[in-house]
Amino acid sequence: MEIIAYVRSVKGVEIEVAAERWAHVLEAHDYMSGNLDMVLETVAEPDFVARGRRGELLAVRLFEKTNISKKHCVVVYREGEKGGFVITAFMTSRADKIRRRGTVWERKN
Repeated sequence: MEIIAYVRSVKGVEIEVAAERWAHVLEAHDYMSGNLDMVLETVAEPDFVARGRRGELLAVRLFEKTNISKKHCVVVYREGEKGGFVITAFMTSRADKIRRRGTVWERKN
């Protein structure tokens, strides 16, 4: 498996981005093309992290300017004892729906 990037989550866990997963992101959300740095920044410095439905985590960060307007970047990932990995990523204007799942971490202002 080819790993194209690594980033540390807010818990200090090393999260990897596999080429196969990034290809999945681009296939499902073509507007994410050219936004790998945004994905890495979202995992490393999110506004908040929410619970997923099946044990995954959702890192969310607002970007004032993206290639499709002001949006929240959402990165779905898993953490384990020996590291973690990105599952998918997308942009939304409805971060409130994700926040309702319950936050496990929130940035202190």
